[in-house]
Amino acid sequence: MTTLPRDSRNRADASTHDPTTGVVTYQEEVVRSSVARKLLAALRIAMGFMFLWPFFDKMFGLGYATPAARAWVNGGTPAQGFMKNSEGPFAEFFKNIAGPWADWLFMAGLFGIGIALLAGAGLKIAAWTAALLLFLMYLAQFPLGAEGMTNPLIDSHWIEALAIGVLAATLAGDTWGLGKWWGRHVGNGILR
Repeated sequence: MTTLPRDSRNRADASTHDPTTGVVTYQEEVVRSSVARKLLAALRIAMGFMFLWPFFDKMFGLGYATPAARAWVNGGTPAQGFMKNSEGPFAEFFKNIAGPWADWLFMAGLFGIGIALLAGAGLKIAAWTAALLLFLMYLAQFPLGAEGMTNPLIDSHWIEALAIGVLAATLAGDTWGLGKWWGRHVGNGILR
């Protein structure tokens, strides 16, 4: 009797294509409950839309958070406007570094993170990128001492970053996404 490596169970070409030297891990091995896997997939898709929607709204000025006159395609500045209106102890830092490069980086981040979450591929790098983006947004609007805040330290930026971290750690892209296919090509590294 022969034993096949764990990562070859769903592949006909296991002997000819091995992107890693190790074994690829799949979500079923990390999350045993099928209900939990589906809930994680639904959370992943919802979080993907949370990043992709502002990209399109800021790009085209769909009138929700960004009016058409302030759309990026009409000369608006999606990140600079946010950075120049920063409040709190880090406000001067963000006001000083605001520039066109920030708009490009911010929009690329929203788009890339949103696509990765919706596709279910590249969740680890999307989680790190999202955590950095959300942390910077948190610092730009640092809530400690801000008027009307219900919690002086923790806000939705922390919850969103933690949720995306959980999605990446549990390989949530394997359910209703391209995660398994992507994992067979890139292995378990940062690109997974």
